[in-house]
Amino acid sequence: MSGTTTAAAALRRRAAGAGANRWVVLVVLCVSLLLVAVDATVLHVAVPAVTEDLRPGAIELLWIVDIYPLVCASLLILFGTLGDRVGRRRVLLLGYGLFGLASGLAALAHDPQVLILARALLGVGGAMIMPATLSILRQVFPDRRERALAIGIWSAVAAVGAAVGPLLGGFLLEHFWWGSVFLVNIPLMLVSLPVGRLLLPESKGDDKGPWDVVGALLAAAGLFGVVLGVKRLGGGEPVASLLTLVPLVAGAGLLVLFVRRQKRRAYPLVDLKMFARPAFSTSVGCIVLAMLALVGLELIAAQYLQLVLGLSPLETGLRLLPLTFAAMAAGLAGARMLRRFGPRSMVCFGFCLTAAAVVLLTLMGRADNCGLMVSGFVLLGFGLETTLFGAYESMLSEAPQEQAGGAAAIGETSYQLGAGIGIALLGSVMNAAYAPGLATVPGVPAHASTAASHSLGEAYEVAAQLGGPAGVALRHAARDSFVHGLHVTLLVSAGLLLLGAVMALRLPRAMQCEAAAVELPKPREVAESRVSA
Repeated sequence: MSGTTTAAAALRRRAAGAGANRWVVLVVLCVSLLLVAVDATVLHVAVPAVTEDLRPGAIELLWIVDIYPLVCASLLILFGTLGDRVGRRRVLLLGYGLFGLASGLAALAHDPQVLILARALLGVGGAMIMPATLSILRQVFPDRRERALAIGIWSAVAAVGAAVGPLLGGFLLEHFWWGSVFLVNIPLMLVSLPVGRLLLPESKGDDKGPWDVVGALLAAAGLFGVVLGVKRLGGGEPVASLLTLVPLVAGAGLLVLFVRRQKRRAYPLVDLKMFARPAFSTSVGCIVLAMLALVGLELIAAQYLQLVLGLSPLETGLRLLPLTFAAMAAGLAGARMLRRFGPRSMVCFGFCLTAAAVVLLTLMGRADNCGLMVSGFVLLGFGLETTLFGAYESMLSEAPQEQAGGAAAIGETSYQLGAGIGIALLGSVMNAAYAPGLATVPGVPAHASTAASHSLGEAYEVAAQLGGPAGVALRHAARDSFVHGLHVTLLVSAGLLLLGAVMALRLPRAMQCEAAAVELPKPREVAESRVSA
């Protein structure tokens, strides 16, 4: 009987995720993702209050905002592969605990240095949580059809989190002090820890060979340098600056060493043979291109809404809500679309629809056209989420189950790198198209034109200082130049999206639905096994 009991226990362990409670598991994972997504954007509206209270310097303020995504992006591969080795649920629960503790530290921070440290710890916790949610999802949904639906819900929650962050932050700041944007995480984490321990199944990859600690550190340090350099470029720093060039070159060198080390090892940290699969490598490339084309564009659109149309931050957030709702709809409909049309057609369609939306938005001018904007944002959100859904699902399904954590980390890292490069690239395009329009404004001194050419916000400040007809002329010229730069940036973005549509042609034509990895025994088989025992 003991042998039968042991076999039954093993069967239950193997069947983790095949039972009816897998949808409850999905809810727990989505709550985890929601917290991380919200925390990535909730601080943006609190920056003025933090600045007034803690009085950080310019560099300290930059680190307060950037340290969270920087640390998170750098450690995704480290913790994703560690979860494959020691247990994905274990890493996720540790991430919950660290996220809660860091939130309390951030809320009670009394100087900028403590807040920077707390935000860095939040980044570590986020890096533990994000790949674990996708890799556990890969485990508990072995059937690809159900997994596609689960990934659609997961991606819709991510879209909600990114939009809810600024709105939640604005609401809390109207009623409480700035630390409340962090305190809201603590009760949710206190609930998630015991619920996650009770409901989430533990899963690992294979235990062959030692975990490559040196490789993990090389990947983390290399990604830190590259992401830091890219963020500085996105902030308008010159390429030749040592503080930009050194991290980029050093980070790229460390990543080259990481790749060479993985190729030599019998048991690599990340199996680079996954990139030899066209569906996997193409999916990763599509994620990078989609984010590269659109994240920088989103920041420029926010400036357009506030500085050109004169909307408040809350009104700006509300104008962007149609994009979020459309993205949610695409995530929820994604599984059905994937089954009907297949990865190739779905991702290619998503890129083309997004490109069409971007071209439509070039009709925006100095006057507010709400109908045009809503139409463009709805198409943009639906197309972008369709693209990302198809790419993520194909990438995760192509990866071996034992490499699920590493694959999820690669996908999330691609997302972060694409976003950072997009801010740098499209920001540079915007500046190149914006600045020439302010070179010769009648009645405006050369030094004022030079200062105004840095950004539209600075142009408004210079125009206010000049006053009179010269100030009015500078303000009008800056606004017209910004709209022109926006149009040029939109067209460049559309070109990148069409390039992504061509890349997507390498994806499989049809959705290959493998048989479920785990099947529960039939009652008759269980009875026969007991008799034989």
